[in-house]
Amino acid sequence: MELPKAYESSGVEESIYAFWLAKDLFSSRPDTTKKPFTIVIPPPNVTGSLHMGHALNNTLQDALIRYKRLAGFNVCWVPGADHGGIATQNVVEKLLLAEGKNKNDLGREKFLERMWKWREATGDTILEQLKKLGCALDFSRTRFTLDEVCSRAVREAFARLFEKGLIYRGKRLVNWCPRCMTALSDIEVEHEEEIGKLWHIKYPIVKVERQKGRKLERENDFVVVATTRPETMLGDTAVAVNPSDERYKKLVGRTITLPLVGREIKIIADEAVDSAFGTGAVKVTPAHDPTDFDIGARHNLEKVVVIGFDGKMTPSAGKYAGLDRYHARKEILNDLEDAGLLLETVEHPHAVGVCYRCSTTVEPLISEQWFLKVGEMSRRAVEASRAGKIKFYPASWEKPYIAWLENLRDWCISRQIWWGHRIPVYYCKNVPATVAPQKSSDGKSACPPFASVETPVKCPHCGGSKIEQETDVLDTWFSSALWPFSVFGWATDTKDVGVKNDLEYYYPTSVLVTGHEILYLWVARMVQFGLEFMCERPFSDVYIHGIVRDKHGKKMSKSLGNVIDPLDIIKKYGADALRFAMISSATAGRDIQLSDDSFVGARNFANKLYNASRYILMNLEKYPLDDISLDGESLEETDKWILSECAAVSRIVRGHYESYELDKTARAVYDFTWNKFCDWYIEFTKERLYGIDAAARRTALKVLVNILADILKIIHPIMPFVTESLWRALRERLPALKGEFPESIMETAYPSLPASSEEYLKSAADVSFIVEVVTVVRQLREEMKIPAAQKITLQIRAEEKTAARFAERSVYITKLARADKIESNLSLEPRACACVVVKDAEIFIPLEGIIDIAKENSRLASELSKFEGFSRSLSAKLSNEKFLAKAPASEVENTRAKLAEATTKIEKLKSNIKYLG
Repeated sequence: MELPKAYESSGVEESIYAFWLAKDLFSSRPDTTKKPFTIVIPPPNVTGSLHMGHALNNTLQDALIRYKRLAGFNVCWVPGADHGGIATQNVVEKLLLAEGKNKNDLGREKFLERMWKWREATGDTILEQLKKLGCALDFSRTRFTLDEVCSRAVREAFARLFEKGLIYRGKRLVNWCPRCMTALSDIEVEHEEEIGKLWHIKYPIVKVERQKGRKLERENDFVVVATTRPETMLGDTAVAVNPSDERYKKLVGRTITLPLVGREIKIIADEAVDSAFGTGAVKVTPAHDPTDFDIGARHNLEKVVVIGFDGKMTPSAGKYAGLDRYHARKEILNDLEDAGLLLETVEHPHAVGVCYRCSTTVEPLISEQWFLKVGEMSRRAVEASRAGKIKFYPASWEKPYIAWLENLRDWCISRQIWWGHRIPVYYCKNVPATVAPQKSSDGKSACPPFASVETPVKCPHCGGSKIEQETDVLDTWFSSALWPFSVFGWATDTKDVGVKNDLEYYYPTSVLVTGHEILYLWVARMVQFGLEFMCERPFSDVYIHGIVRDKHGKKMSKSLGNVIDPLDIIKKYGADALRFAMISSATAGRDIQLSDDSFVGARNFANKLYNASRYILMNLEKYPLDDISLDGESLEETDKWILSECAAVSRIVRGHYESYELDKTARAVYDFTWNKFCDWYIEFTKERLYGIDAAARRTALKVLVNILADILKIIHPIMPFVTESLWRALRERLPALKGEFPESIMETAYPSLPASSEEYLKSAADVSFIVEVVTVVRQLREEMKIPAAQKITLQIRAEEKTAARFAERSVYITKLARADKIESNLSLEPRACACVVVKDAEIFIPLEGIIDIAKENSRLASELSKFEGFSRSLSAKLSNEKFLAKAPASEVENTRAKLAEATTKIEKLKSNIKYLG
């Protein structure tokens, strides 16, 4: 069957993926004869649909999985989804709101039923979309962070930590989202830069007169305090200054009156105060600021709560009670101004913490929450990294990762929502309690709270049956932190041979591929829990990629209208084009910029490979082969060259995969396939393929088939669909060799080619010489506007040895450069010529009678003038300090590149004018 003239991705991708699934090529089972290579997918939220971030992350993982399979590993890529906690509950709450209801109207049980129905209807959307991308996921292992396997792991982990005394309940200042009505951990708070206001407020000093010698001295009337949040001043319990600040040393210990409230508070000294901020005197509100909370603890200050969990002012706020916090701010500022206490207002850039799910400004509030002590776990995680047990790619991410762990506070793990893992802590409600009685929240005597993996039927302390479970749920990142081992059945029946084998064989996993934005949210937590529960790192490598931006370097957003939908790109250009464009741009750790041109170029590459394959397959139809072994064949220089180059690119690509430099892999594959194989080697073979020498034709065709087969294997991890399609077509053209050609390219082995011999390297150098000469001659023909059909003479001015090289390879050079002859003369005096230099030889092309010399001279002079003017404007731009300071780095770099190109062009034009005469 002949291949269609053009490759249509839409016609083959779906059928190829179905073929892979039918052959069960993605599944993995423990095999002690093979080394495992394991990846657990960063589980996308069930609320999600495929975006460019998912597409990039999963394409990189898939490329590694496919490469490692070809390299002989037993690969296992575990798919799954995260329940999403706050984000998912928000989605369903919005649906209820559209019906005129809220979750409280349904109650917890009915609301959770609604949540599960929504999850069952839409929760697997993104996993289905990953199939369109070509992801080789083992769907038989699909997990969900709220399924029974993962839920049991969560309960088991919590119970163990609870019994070790690492989990405790306490009143602490937490990040609170008034919209989601729940606590957030520090790393769930995103910080957005904004230009706010810094208000300078007078805090009156309680006047004291004292005798100093014979003179009566009166202290200053007030201290000026600068704040960005005047609404919290109602909860101030001190004003603090730095003890080394000379301006305030005499005032430390004095009493001041809190404006608008009238409460008397003290001026205290604390090292936490930054003397350079504002006036150097800061208000201390322990109930509403993390730094102030710590200052308050050191100085035993009262905690006055003036903002509630709903974001409204509390009764402690006096006449402002019931107002929204921002409305209260306006009223307070008006009252301060009326009282003459608002001194000045200045603009102040600062970072505002917002909820990572709904973008509501977070409020630091004192709340009773569950916390996990992480000090020891963090220490072990740091040790593992410093010992080289966990390596980061790029390595520059290790330092901030360690710094974060070393400064990590206890983790607030409770959330006040309903969708999630309900905390497995139980309270005994039997009265009287018989063992270690404590005071319960309802005022009755109760036994100590206890944790249980299974739902208890009686209190382990008193045997009573009145038991209530904690209403809070766990932070969604708690279950995600267990992901690398919970997916393999940890905490289920370890007597189950399958579970035991899976855990022992696949854990620890091989690499985690992730974006830098969840390095702390997720990666660090997995390391902590892996070392805690498995006594082993969860993965050996962490490959960190950037985020996808538009061609101008801007983050994609709906408001900017620059969002690229990967599913639209797949429809328009094919999954392989999307994958190649992303991988070739994905330098580890750096953000990538994509545009439509990126996908067009990648699609063109797929078409180039397709057309080259079609050419070879058409020749195989004419001249069938029953053997493709090159043993005993009489190979030409060009054959040895391409075989040597193929061996080299195979080794180079292997090295790039092993060091997670996938962008270099894509570029190396592109250069070899397009520039060396398609543009040169296929051209070299045409004379033999179309000639009458059957043996020479057979040798050329064998080499073509061998190289094509290796190219398909090398490219397959990046472009799986087109390579599978062409592999199957190649297999059909070689019916006698089907035993050597497995049904799927996924069942083959990555090329393991020996280093080239000295003979092959010499041939490679000679052919590279031909390629270089023909390339520069073709460029010169184009520059001088020589008609494509016009035959030319090449005059060579070079030493005897170099001139002999030209003579020995004149057949290829004259044919490919469209020259009728090559003349060599060391004493050549050229005139009316174009000239180019190759290594130690000058190549001249006589132009008299071929082009209008006078007209060409005029054209070159005009072009030289244009480029010199362009060069001057670029130089002036790069000399402008304002441009260098304000322009994006990419624009400055682009300007420098343009100047370098213009400089090269000017040198070529001057050379051409010189020799044209």
